[in-house]
Amino acid sequence: MNLQPVSTPTVPPWLLSRLRDLGYTLLGLSLLLSVWWLGGYLIANEPTTQAFAGFAPSAALPEAWRLIVTGVLLDSALPSLERIFFGLLWAALVAVPVGILVGVSSVLRQITGFSFQLLRMVSPLAWMPVAVLAFSTWDGAIIFLIFMAAVWPILFSTAFAVQRIDPVYFKVARNLGASPWANLKRLVLPAITPDILAGLRLSLGVAWIVLVPAEYLGVTSGLGYAINDARDILAYDMLAALVLLIGVIGYTLDAILVALIRHFGWQRGA
Repeated sequence: MNLQPVSTPTVPPWLLSRLRDLGYTLLGLSLLLSVWWLGGYLIANEPTTQAFAGFAPSAALPEAWRLIVTGVLLDSALPSLERIFFGLLWAALVAVPVGILVGVSSVLRQITGFSFQLLRMVSPLAWMPVAVLAFSTWDGAIIFLIFMAAVWPILFSTAFAVQRIDPVYFKVARNLGASPWANLKRLVLPAITPDILAGLRLSLGVAWIVLVPAEYLGVTSGLGYAINDARDILAYDMLAALVLLIGVIGYTLDAILVALIRHFGWQRGA
């Protein structure tokens, strides 16, 4: 009787990679929760800080679930997401064309280089008095602050991406009789789309940070307003829950942009 070795099924490498990434993620979350729990334990057992015991995960996590299931989170998040959307939209509408022009023209780069770098280094929140004076509504002022936070990463990413396009491609396009519009549509935009999205991702991170203090202005809606309100009524469990949920929403938005960057990057490399 011939005995043949039994072949054991092998785990695909991509599955091993996914499982390893998931394990690292769960380990990181466990460490974060452990530090959070330890901090909450120390706060709750210190007489001078017992009033802030609501920051502990034992109080904040159930409150976060309550905010989700009751729709309170959705009511607070929708106005904030709308402001983020319009702020990023206006930033992209301004930054992409200007970035393309700056990337194409070396003269324009020299003219605008110092001015743009100077404006980029100004904190977006420093524009708050200007925003309040320039706009008749609080929403308009907040969108302007988000715009000032978001415009520079998109502009510089676009300009650098245009500069990296091989000049030979433009020569070939000219020899084939391509018009400037055809160059823009068929050559420039497909080449720089992943970089625009990368700049948009950076802009989202900055804008999401600016959003909460910007919503401390006279609005009566949004995540920043909800945090300010929770602080005023000393609802520290709600405050901690909102901070956690803001992080979750921001991470989700970032993950969407990462997926788009990978998609367009794969298309460009195909």
